Amino acid sequence: MRHYSKQTRVLAAVDCIIFGFDGEDIKILLIQRGFEPQKGSWSLMGGFVQPEESFEEAASRILKQLTGLDGVYLEQLYAFGNPDRDPAERTISVAYFTLIDIHLYEKQLSDDYHAEWFSLNKIPKLVFDHGLMVEMAREKLKYKAAFHPILFELLPDKFTIPQLHSLYEGVYNIELDKRNFSRKLISTNLLVKQKEKEKARSKKGAFYYKLDKRKYNAALNSFLNFIPNPGNLK
Repeated sequence: MRHYSKQTRVLAAVDCIIFGFDGEDIKILLIQRGFEPQKGSWSLMGGFVQPEESFEEAASRILKQLTGLDGVYLEQLYAFGNPDRDPAERTISVAYFTLIDIHLYEKQLSDDYHAEWFSLNKIPKLVFDHGLMVEMAREKLKYKAAFHPILFELLPDKFTIPQLHSLYEGVYNIELDKRNFSRKLISTNLLVKQKEKEKARSKKGAFYYKLDKRKYNAALNSFLNFIPNPGNLK
């Protein structure tokens, strides 16, 4: 096998950023690092790329190995290559991220590495530059949520406006006026009100709605009028 002469070798790794929605809150999946440096600290799911693997294959393998999650679509985020990002050895990491419905994958989650869901507002200190990875992934998630129907894919077939309100507040990390949000949402005419109410959270209850998917696919821009400054998101 040929090698490039006089070149320094570096390690290649992947890190997986898994956001999840549980019906009320946006969360992130973390594990405690199992080896030095910083053994026991909270970390994203990461590991080294093997010679026979692509980055995508490595990300899927590592995610399944460390959490049990399988068949999760992962989107490449960014390559992190600061020379001193890993104190042990020069390592370049390619980060991947996704947003899933926690309830659809809860049976897959393994206890072997004690993977744990944390609210995005209560993330513990993370190893290395993983905090930067999370912030960058969150900004990318805001952008995707503004121009793609990914948030509605997390909702059940019928949902309440408070559920949708919580989802958008979690993604954008801001407080949205409930009445204004509800008014603008209903004004899109893309939601079909149901007769049933969800009464687990209050005596009065909240009506269920369904998304008119045909209208939604044809008029996606109707939802952009209640998203905070989508044109300024990156």
